[in-house]
Amino acid sequence: MKTSFLRRIWVTFSAHVIGIYASRLNNFRIGGVENIPEKGGVLLCSNHISAYETIFLPWAVIGSFPMQMLWAPAKEELFRNRFTGLLYSSWGAFPVNRGRDVRAGKRINELLQSEKVMLFPEGTRHRDGKLGKGNRGVGKIIYDTRPVVIPTALTGLNSWSFPSLSAKGGVFFGSPLDFSDLFAMEDNKATHQLIVDRVMDAIADLLKREGAYVHD
Repeated sequence: MKTSFLRRIWVTFSAHVIGIYASRLNNFRIGGVENIPEKGGVLLCSNHISAYETIFLPWAVIGSFPMQMLWAPAKEELFRNRFTGLLYSSWGAFPVNRGRDVRAGKRINELLQSEKVMLFPEGTRHRDGKLGKGNRGVGKIIYDTRPVVIPTALTGLNSWSFPSLSAKGGVFFGSPLDFSDLFAMEDNKATHQLIVDRVMDAIADLLKREGAYVHD
C-alpha cells in the first residue's frame, strides 16, 4: 500500500516520542523483535490488556523498522471525535464496526498482502491480565491471507496510569508460527478455530516464559 513520505516521517517521529516516554521515563522492555520479518505481509497477534498497547506496540515495531507502517483496526468509537479520529488515522488505525464488518475485513486482507498489521484476537480488553479465547474470525483471516504470523505478548501495561514514571511493562515477539498442517485442511469454522487456538497457545507460552500468565 502506498503511503506518503511525510506520513511515514510523522509515524516514525511519533513512535520515537512515545518510545522516550515508555522506555526512558518508564521501564518498557522489548524482546524478540528479530523474529519480525522486514518485508512482506506480517500479522502481529497480541493479548489485549490495556489501551496503552495501541501506541506502545507500534513503538516496539517501528523503532526497529523506521519509515514503515503498522496498521491496526480499532473500535469505531475512537474515531467519533474528529481530532482523535484524525490522530489515530494518521498513525495507521482504521475503524471497525462491532459485529461483522465486511469492509474492514477486506482492508485487513489487502494490507496483509504486503504490510504489517496488528490484531488482538481476543477482541476485547482484559484488564485483569487473563488471556481470553481467540476469535475465530482471526483464524479465517490467517487462512485466507497466509501472512507471517508473530505471536506477541504484552505484560504489565494493565497496571500503568498516565503520567507514570518507572512503571514496568514489556512486549515480547515469538517466532513465526507454522500452520502448514492446518492450511491443508478444509476451509471451515472448525479449521479457523484451530488456527486461532494455536495463536493463543503461543501467546500463552510467551506470557508463561515472562512470568506474566494469568489464569483462573
